[in-house]
Amino acid sequence: MRRRLLVALAPLALLSACATVPPEAQVLNVPAASDAAWGGSAYGAFLAGQGALNDGAGAEAASYFARAELEGGSSDMLRDRAFTAAVLAGDISKAAVLAPDGVEASEATKRLGQLVKAVEYMAEDHGKDAQALLASDAIGFPHRGAAALLTPWAAAMAGDKEGSFVRPEMRGDRVVNYFGQLGQAYLYERARRYDEAETDFKAITGGDAPGDIAVLAYGGFLERRGRRDDAVALYDRALANQPANQALTLARARAESGKSAPAAPSLKQGAAQIMIAPAAGMLAAKQQQLGLAYLRLALRLDPQRNEAWLMVGDLMETAGDVAGAREAYLKPKPGAVEYAAARTKLAWSYQNAGQSDVALKMAQEAASAGGDEAVITYADLLRANDRFEDSASELSSVIAGREAPDWRLLYMRGVAYERAGRWPEAERDLQAALKLRPDEPELLNYLGYSWIDRGERLAEALGMVERAVAANPQSGAMIDSLGWAHYRLGDYKKAVELLEQAVELEAGDPDVNNHLGDAYWRVGRRVEAEYQWRRVLTLDPDAKIKAEVETKLTSGQGPSGPAAAPRVAKQ
Repeated sequence: MRRRLLVALAPLALLSACATVPPEAQVLNVPAASDAAWGGSAYGAFLAGQGALNDGAGAEAASYFARAELEGGSSDMLRDRAFTAAVLAGDISKAAVLAPDGVEASEATKRLGQLVKAVEYMAEDHGKDAQALLASDAIGFPHRGAAALLTPWAAAMAGDKEGSFVRPEMRGDRVVNYFGQLGQAYLYERARRYDEAETDFKAITGGDAPGDIAVLAYGGFLERRGRRDDAVALYDRALANQPANQALTLARARAESGKSAPAAPSLKQGAAQIMIAPAAGMLAAKQQQLGLAYLRLALRLDPQRNEAWLMVGDLMETAGDVAGAREAYLKPKPGAVEYAAARTKLAWSYQNAGQSDVALKMAQEAASAGGDEAVITYADLLRANDRFEDSASELSSVIAGREAPDWRLLYMRGVAYERAGRWPEAERDLQAALKLRPDEPELLNYLGYSWIDRGERLAEALGMVERAVAANPQSGAMIDSLGWAHYRLGDYKKAVELLEQAVELEAGDPDVNNHLGDAYWRVGRRVEAEYQWRRVLTLDPDAKIKAEVETKLTSGQGPSGPAAAPRVAKQ
């Protein structure tokens, strides 16, 4: 079932029958939809718009709400809905026109509407209008922080130099205080007040683990000032805490090589960067719609803000709008820091849709763009598509480049080796990973099960799987492993008890149901065994399991042969 961006359905009685067509409708792109699509009435268009909005299709929803307004007349509720849809779709210009102010519009939507209008003023270079609106009381909770962060940038656009230097501060709001100082640093630099800019940059990059956003900003400032050695030292200090950070790695390489320093952000670019901070705050607070709205506002100011596009893509994916997510993930272009991450997300989108060839192509492009995380994702997709040797090879290249071993990489390569039939290498990696992480349930489960399946180190292995289940008692996959371990050891009664628990937790897993069928057979419960095997055939099993189950059902002789390969437990 698709997860949705939900908007509460307003009472349908609010649909007005007034015949007046609002002048704002002239700027809307009303769809030329057939009557079959929306019933040819204001009510039908409203329902079609609400359905599209619930499915995350903001642009389509906005057009249907506009059609409803044309067919049924002006309505505060329709305007409210059309405004919301336009914001979520990223059509901020349209949303600014539709910003609701009627008596029946919700107060929350009115406040967001004023913020949207202020951003649209900034995008159109009307700094004075934006500054006045941001300073008014019209933009209330929960948008005061965003308005405060934007105010200095609007002042700069309005030519109010002194107003642009006023640092936004809000008691108890760390986001506003931190990013307000970052914005002030940029604006001081823009005004060539370099000493004051550096004071701000130093303040936000102090401490043992400064954030990469602040480090990249200060490093760029140092590079622009010709202080490349200082910039390299700053990047090195940050990389000591974040060794896999691709943006920091690329910035350090640029500074050390003497390439051109990154340009200081323009006023719109700076304001867009600042807007991403409250967007992330809204998302962290589970306010997905407001988070998406803020991201759309940031992208109105700077359509090249790639990190915002990635966040939009993630929200669209969660909402079930696969096409919208892919459109967002395609925005970062080759050479951009975010390109590899975007290609990786696209790859998983296609993999989840069953288009493995496209997924592997996307993942390979991401891996070629550089960065260990992209290579690891490519290796994971290769494993998911049964290309185990290739997966192990890709992981080996990453492992060889690391100064210190990483248990996760060793575990992943061990799984790939095991699936490729290279048990000695698999056992070596799994044991090395377990030495680094002796209490990790995943490792205990996988290595323990592997030994049991091979008839090796049985007492030790059973204890390992028991520890895995004790650490993760709600994991159906791990309980299945423990039950199957008892099955392989000949304790069929205990196997049935555990595998029934596993099926309760993983009812739709063909492996677990197959195992339970085998255990039922061994204890003489043959009718129940056949029921479980028939159920397996309804759960989209892979070809191997399907063939095995069909053989058991047609032969009437029950299970035979070795157990299945150990499975990676689901999180």
